[in-house]
Amino acid sequence: MIHHFLPIHELVAVHSLTIQFFAIQSLPFRQLFASAAQLPLPADGWTGLPLRLGLLVLAAWILDRISSRHLQRISERVASRTRARWDDRIAERKVMHRLSHVVPALVVFLGIGPALGVTEAMAAAGPGELPVLLWTAVRRLAAAWIALALARALSAFLDSVDDIYRESYAGSRSRPIKGYLQVVSLAGWIAALVAVASVLAGLSPVVFLSGLGALAAVLMLVFRDTILSLVASVQLASNDMVRIGDWVSMPQAGSDGEVIDIALHTVKVQNWDKTISTIPTSRFIGESFKNWRGMSESGGRRIKRSLAIDMNSVRFLDSGEIEELSRRELIHDYMSHAAAEIARFNAERARGNPGKIPEIRRLTNLGTFRIYVQKYLEAHPLAHKEMTLLTRQLAPGPHGVGIEVYCFSSDTAWASYEAFQADIFDHLIAVLPEFGLKAWQAPAGTDFARALAGSRADPDSPYPSQSRVSG
Repeated sequence: MIHHFLPIHELVAVHSLTIQFFAIQSLPFRQLFASAAQLPLPADGWTGLPLRLGLLVLAAWILDRISSRHLQRISERVASRTRARWDDRIAERKVMHRLSHVVPALVVFLGIGPALGVTEAMAAAGPGELPVLLWTAVRRLAAAWIALALARALSAFLDSVDDIYRESYAGSRSRPIKGYLQVVSLAGWIAALVAVASVLAGLSPVVFLSGLGALAAVLMLVFRDTILSLVASVQLASNDMVRIGDWVSMPQAGSDGEVIDIALHTVKVQNWDKTISTIPTSRFIGESFKNWRGMSESGGRRIKRSLAIDMNSVRFLDSGEIEELSRRELIHDYMSHAAAEIARFNAERARGNPGKIPEIRRLTNLGTFRIYVQKYLEAHPLAHKEMTLLTRQLAPGPHGVGIEVYCFSSDTAWASYEAFQADIFDHLIAVLPEFGLKAWQAPAGTDFARALAGSRADPDSPYPSQSRVSG
């Protein structure tokens, strides 16, 4: 619209700067602006030109408004009246809205000839005349606009294809196609840009494509990340390494959460604190990560935690304690069987040399507690019975002797898993005194205060009281 209000010499200056900016050095453009700057406009035959150009621009604007609004509305109405879901996705992505922008460019492309009074025969007969040059330039710009509008419509259509694929196929989470569709979209944009450059320069696209061989090294450098991501996407899909919905952990990327999107260049992970980590796809091939999908699919989540026991509380059980513990439902059969077996073993050992003390067997509170923990886990309804379930004693050390629980929860949900694990150890810690055992923990300030108070009350303590030290 600015062309109707600027003088011809200012119009020529503006267009000259524009052409230099885009480095379009084709012959028709140079001839157009050289002719516009040097040749005066004839008075006769040109009086209706502004009106015709104004009508052309007005027609293009009106058709653009009509097509962009009505085509989109028609597509949405058609989609709402059908049971299929694919047309809804196309309408949501506004494919028809983007495609409608081809209409005004097509109107300008076809109408610039009648507006200028130029035909194909006139253009071939007088290629250097100003009307012909204007006709050529406008048609090239309109064709370039059509190419870009088609590329945008193709990109939106491919996005709708990805939406349709995710909704229609159950295996879409394990076999995403978004990365491949982005490659097609990228190829479409490259083709559109090549078409735009060739149209504006008035050269064949083959001329531009023939120069790509010489620029191969530059293209490899520019598209390095794209090529790596494409290869990584193919490997991730073919080896089924990552799916949408998987729980993955990549400590080196500071990511631990659920995969929500797999694209050509990036994989988006929603961490458990609701932050989003965007990780390059190639890092899932070049670096290690942990996928928790196997845990989810197996139906069991591992519990591996130990309870430290104070070794000073480990001792043999007396007859009263054995009788009391034998009344417990979980270890009643074990206590009866162990007591009978130990009694039989000790009776055989007692037949030996009466001058020697026989090495007899006795029940310990720690061993009995370990069996109790095993029976408790086997009887618990949330413990997975078809997976490994054991209780073992760890090596003694400066932090006591540990009783480790190794089992699997049948409920893999995080909250249920943590609740089950907490219930186990709440119960075990509370039941320790009934076996005469004490949990080991590092001494706290109250322990030192209690020991200090005891040393003050005991005059024979090796630790003198504060009064005696100060005195």
